[in-house]
Amino acid sequence: MSDPSLTNNTPAEQNSSYVGAADAELLASRPWVRHYEEGVPVTLELPERPLTYLLDNAASRYPGHTALYYFGTRITYARLSNLANRFAIGLQRLGVQKGDRVAISLPNIPQYPIAFFGALRAGAVVVPTNPMYTSHELRHQLKDSGAKVLVALDMFYPRVREIRHETALEHIIVTSPADYLPTLLRTLYPLSQRKQKPEKPLTDKEIQDDPGLHVMRTILAEQTRGGVELFNLPVPARSSDLAVLQYTGGTTGQAKGAMLTHGNLLANAYQTRYWTPKAQEGTEVTLCAAPFFHSYGLTVGMNLSLLIGATMVLVPQFKARQIVDVIRRTHPTLFPGIPTMYIAIMREVGKHTDYLQSIKFCISGAAPLPAQVQHDFEEMSGAKVVEGYGLSEASPVTHCNPLTEACRNGSIGLPLPGIDARIMDVTSHQFLPVGEVGEIVVRGPNIMQGYWNREEETRDIFVDGWMRTGDIGKMDEDGYFYVVDRAKDLILASGFNVYPREIEEVLFRHPRVAEAAVIGIPDEYRGETVAAFVVLKDGNKPSEEIRQEIIAFCKQELTNYKVPKVIEFREQLPKSMVGKVLRRELRTTRQ
Repeated sequence: MSDPSLTNNTPAEQNSSYVGAADAELLASRPWVRHYEEGVPVTLELPERPLTYLLDNAASRYPGHTALYYFGTRITYARLSNLANRFAIGLQRLGVQKGDRVAISLPNIPQYPIAFFGALRAGAVVVPTNPMYTSHELRHQLKDSGAKVLVALDMFYPRVREIRHETALEHIIVTSPADYLPTLLRTLYPLSQRKQKPEKPLTDKEIQDDPGLHVMRTILAEQTRGGVELFNLPVPARSSDLAVLQYTGGTTGQAKGAMLTHGNLLANAYQTRYWTPKAQEGTEVTLCAAPFFHSYGLTVGMNLSLLIGATMVLVPQFKARQIVDVIRRTHPTLFPGIPTMYIAIMREVGKHTDYLQSIKFCISGAAPLPAQVQHDFEEMSGAKVVEGYGLSEASPVTHCNPLTEACRNGSIGLPLPGIDARIMDVTSHQFLPVGEVGEIVVRGPNIMQGYWNREEETRDIFVDGWMRTGDIGKMDEDGYFYVVDRAKDLILASGFNVYPREIEEVLFRHPRVAEAAVIGIPDEYRGETVAAFVVLKDGNKPSEEIRQEIIAFCKQELTNYKVPKVIEFREQLPKSMVGKVLRRELRTTRQ
């Protein structure tokens, strides 16, 4: 199957052969297929190809079409494919072999897809990581993954320098957001970065003196002088080969690497494509504001765009005023985002709602979508905005509301084609009937193979082939799923997973802090924000000065969205008989 096409059969027509093959009882257990939008297939057909097939196919079908738009710079699919090849050859020259891990710590700039698909073509496993991570956060992912190469922004190299000796890194490749800017913007870029200049910035001399330090633009330029025949490019990959280690904390604890194969990620790209049958091949424009290092941005932003030959409008940092200007200039038609983004855009656009009229479809992910936000953005833009659901371990999308009037507010929607979902009793592991509350479990071709080097955690998350999501929910008689309560400790701030334990461990390191507990509290803009409850050591009295001191300490160790926005001082924390902090009481007794 070289290029699967969508069928235009109605779900009822598609179901006729499905029932004959599977029997009515099985169909009754999947009532959601009756409510699929016309053109969405009930069964899933996938090519036996590696994930790099997405770029190969797009470059073949749309060579002259703009793949990337970056502040006025346009890169065609043919050029993107060529640059990915050059980068793959560069990695091979550095000794990267099949299965080696290559970490990519970049925002949404052209170098991300170049490095991502270049690494895959070289046979490597990609480890996406947040470029805003502190050295403390970056250290864990690099050490745990055993990454051999890191691709990072030059401005953030000081963070890498600090922890490099503690990792298995052999090579660090630096790049700049300015490299692909138009000439004028590239000239002005240094002026815009004056405030962000690190204390000990990377220098040309440091690069020259360090054989393990490289500049990405130099690597790409070097491969134009020939020598391609000396390297095995591309390195053959099977759909079952590991492609990405997507780090996630699951529901609690330290981040674990979800092992996603080429087949897992390719399946989810096709599943999301089938879910958008009205998206037109080779004509759509995707606003890529959701970061590619996040599993949601990777699949619904980058991979889906490649599959349909869309133009990706790259947004490296979400700033509402800049985003509105980008929308006004580029006229995107698809906007996979998170509620925080939609709220900020509506505040910024004001009366100029005409700027948003090009947008047709918005799949909102990574955080619950408030009904009012959905309604208001639809009113302003004329777009269809629906809530989806997933988790990194599922590549990530498992459920989504139909992009029609069949969308149901408050629901996470229907399982996508090829995905099966149930409600399971958390103790007996028995499936529960319609309407009863239990844990949402899923299975399908997009589900991870397990956690990297974590056999016990892998065993815990799977039950008889079903993957536990950690979320408590229910299913109605039509097959729509609802999340009743997220895994109790997980905080979703601006679409990112925040794990209380990680923040608590930082707080405990502060010399004035005796005890600390962290919860998520409702926030109109972020969905949730981080609140910390602190008991000070003897001799310290609560004050605004100490509050700001603790916040400043956290900023040194944590990415901004993890830093507590609220700190309440307590004489003691509520605890159970065995000494466990009762977070539910903190939620109900907030001052």
